Amino acid sequence: MLQTPATFQPLISPQDHDQPITFVFHRGELLLRNNIMGLPAPDDLSGLPLAPERIHPLGLWEGRYYQAAWLDEQLLPDAAFGYHGLRSLFGVLDDGFLGLAGRAFQLVEWARTHRYCGVCATPMQLLAGERCYKCPHCGHSAYPRISPAMMVLVRKGDQVLLAMHTNSPYKRYTALAGFVEAGESVEEAIHREVFEEVGLKVHNLQYFGSQSWPFPHSLMIAYTAEYLDGEIRVDQNEIAEARWFGAGDEWPELPVKVSIAARLIDAHRPR
Repeated sequence: MLQTPATFQPLISPQDHDQPITFVFHRGELLLRNNIMGLPAPDDLSGLPLAPERIHPLGLWEGRYYQAAWLDEQLLPDAAFGYHGLRSLFGVLDDGFLGLAGRAFQLVEWARTHRYCGVCATPMQLLAGERCYKCPHCGHSAYPRISPAMMVLVRKGDQVLLAMHTNSPYKRYTALAGFVEAGESVEEAIHREVFEEVGLKVHNLQYFGSQSWPFPHSLMIAYTAEYLDGEIRVDQNEIAEARWFGAGDEWPELPVKVSIAARLIDAHRPR
């Protein structure tokens, strides 16, 4: 599953290392050497305009120091390199590496989008020893954005409810999901989203697990729930199709294995 490696040690303050390994992003795409799908060596980056204020410490992993940076253009060290979307690397690169890449992307995307104060437009300043930009004029602070989203697999006897989300980049069946709104608990969001998306009422909510999902900065919080009442009535703005699946049914293509959705469905799939 996509997650930060257990042996990774996060760092906030920059470290003095001769050979730092750098995740370089242009928007949502990562710079890699194409033939090995690996990060560039320090010498490879010597010709790129990586301004010091755009380089952020990430941490230590397997004895190496990692940092993250971003560019305004898709500049390349040479023709041996290219930019690759993180989704395209699922199943190609190690899940731990991708978990670290997702962490790096969320940090540089926060830095890229908070160069100026959202209140008064003054250039922001990065505080020492903290992941925080602060406005020197009005004092507004900006921490890395995390957007909590609920996910729930609804169970009804020996069946589970799977849905195809209208706006999903991949047309696969999965568990219901939606963002938590201001003022809601995760459980309240589950009850609201299930009723809004498929017209059902649920109960007996049980926490399953969570996962950082860097598209662009979600935290997926997964639950199971038991069906209580109602007939499936989809909100077509959100859900293209939803139906119950049991052990004897022909199952559709399911979410990619790096997602907590796949783990949730696998753990509760009727046998």
